[in-house]
Amino acid sequence: MLRVLHLTDPHLFADPKAALRGTVTYDSLSAVLAHYQDNQWRADVAVVTGDLIQDDSADAYTHFRLLLESLGLPVHCLPGNHDIRALMRAALPEPPFYYCGVLERDDWLIVCIDSCITGDAGGQVAAAEFSRLEGLIEKTTAAHVMVCLHHPPVAMGSKWLDTVGLYNGDEFIERLSESGRVRLAIFGHVHQPYDTEHNGIRIIATPSTCRQFKQGSDEFAVDQRPPAYRRVCLHADGRFDSELVWVT
Repeated sequence: MLRVLHLTDPHLFADPKAALRGTVTYDSLSAVLAHYQDNQWRADVAVVTGDLIQDDSADAYTHFRLLLESLGLPVHCLPGNHDIRALMRAALPEPPFYYCGVLERDDWLIVCIDSCITGDAGGQVAAAEFSRLEGLIEKTTAAHVMVCLHHPPVAMGSKWLDTVGLYNGDEFIERLSESGRVRLAIFGHVHQPYDTEHNGIRIIATPSTCRQFKQGSDEFAVDQRPPAYRRVCLHADGRFDSELVWVT
């Protein structure tokens, strides 16, 4: 069994005391990591699905690196719309960090992909990224695949949020379905939980490690739910378990 710790949208600043909509993001990420470490459940790998930082600074990435190093895990990261790719790559150049990396273990392939468009809060999987993903799936001997990205490939039922989702989400799900091996896709960006099935693929969002968005809201709004993370257990026979953990 392969155990995955899913974290997303820390939105760190260069100033560790800086707040995003009333939440000090350095403290909230620290609390999430402490909650994970204080419990018996242990991951084999951490996956962080974007928006690592908020303020376009190299120092914010340094905070992220130092905090995540404390886990003692491989950390697979991918960019979100608030990330700066060049700074992110420079800050996370070597193990235990992997930028848009790939992990194959226990008959599972985990692939992190880039769904970002520079200068746009919404996303799109580019043709080259589709080709990379499909090539990896074609070559792997693993029977089961998990794909990780930042943007939601499905509508969230929130008018404002659905304008900044994955613009080619229908194509994304269709092409994943055609492979016959993708079992689930996990994402961030939406700062709220989501878990359902589309075209035989489980589509799962994990809330942010900082502030959450109000579900079903026509206009931008936040709610009072606490930070969160997700525990995912991938079984060799293709089954998987997912547990959302709120950090109160």
